[in-house]
Amino acid sequence: MSVIPVLICCALTTAGWFWSRPLLLGTWRRNPAWLTWSAVLLLMGAGVTYLIGSLLPITSLDPEEACSKAGQAYDRTYRRTNFEEYTQWFPLHNKCNAEYDLIPAWVNPTLVALPALALLCLAHAVLLTVTQRRTKKKGTSLNDLHRHRVPGPAAPTPPASSPAGPEPTAYAMATPSP
Repeated sequence: MSVIPVLICCALTTAGWFWSRPLLLGTWRRNPAWLTWSAVLLLMGAGVTYLIGSLLPITSLDPEEACSKAGQAYDRTYRRTNFEEYTQWFPLHNKCNAEYDLIPAWVNPTLVALPALALLCLAHAVLLTVTQRRTKKKGTSLNDLHRHRVPGPAAPTPPASSPAGPEPTAYAMATPSP
């Protein structure tokens, strides 16, 4: 039974290592895959937040019991008049009365922020991909410039040869003339 939490911790640690390595090395700025996986992780975090927010206040199926456990008065008439409020998908509400909500205050802002950050990550990943493909077509990407040596300034031209002809080379001097 204790093997499952250990495996989950090992998997999260490994995933965290592979996710944070490009972040620490600074290569995430040029890696659209890292941004895409970050967007996936952000959306998974939003899903977990939604589950926590919707299931956390339901310690029992009776809302009156949950409100009494929270130390709040249960207002039956308020809940009947505002039935649509706590049965909607977003924003999450499960109010005991007009002042107290069983849903933690951080849940709804997090449910807005995480998908917004995921959208920004995906937009930046698309921008990076388009930019990399355009520069690759032109042959001006930084990787291409480092792989292929760009010629430097032209070498100085040798001085003009003398009127008697070109100077003999080392091979010509070593061979006897006939």
